[in-house]
Amino acid sequence: MRSLHLTRRAALAGALSALGGCGAVSALNTAARPLDTYDLAPAPGATNGRRTGRTVLVARPEATAAIATDRIMVKPDAVSVTYLPDARWSDELPLVLQSLLVRSISGTGRVGYVGRSDGGPVPDSALLVRIDAFQVNAGADDALVAEVNMTLTVVNDRDQRVVATRGFSQSVPAAGDDPASIVAAFQAVLNALLPAISDWVVQRV
Repeated sequence: MRSLHLTRRAALAGALSALGGCGAVSALNTAARPLDTYDLAPAPGATNGRRTGRTVLVARPEATAAIATDRIMVKPDAVSVTYLPDARWSDELPLVLQSLLVRSISGTGRVGYVGRSDGGPVPDSALLVRIDAFQVNAGADDALVAEVNMTLTVVNDRDQRVVATRGFSQSVPAAGDDPASIVAAFQAVLNALLPAISDWVVQRV
């Protein structure tokens, strides 16, 4: 667990010192080693209930630079940011989440068309997303908790009227400190959030 408590400054200092002398080649080889890649699965909401033939496009989620990366973010404390050293998401996180939202809402079978905002027909509604947290929080007792916090806004595309806005948040403890356990905790978070988001969107488009 000590590696999770490194700040980026400490990690950078270590990397620079490793490049000195005959250790340079070894350090470069380590830096070039591919990271294990992890993906997340959609979780559709209810397939029965209100249906609509309207079209919905999901915008690329907004996020800070620390979140908008393909690295799995870890916060050892309130002000520090680091990343799992040997793991990454399958794409930049906003694109991963955008795909999950499209597939989860579409998976209900209750909306005429759901797609990304960079393609598809002229929408009836747009879904705007802001990612406020998508990280592992490391406590003083070394407990790791996956946290996701985001705000969603449904906009009527014709007149740009805000139909509704709501925040969604959830956290789940990780069973261990290895990447697979941490990703499983994120998946558990999304298994709770994505169905609730899908149902909320369907009711408002």
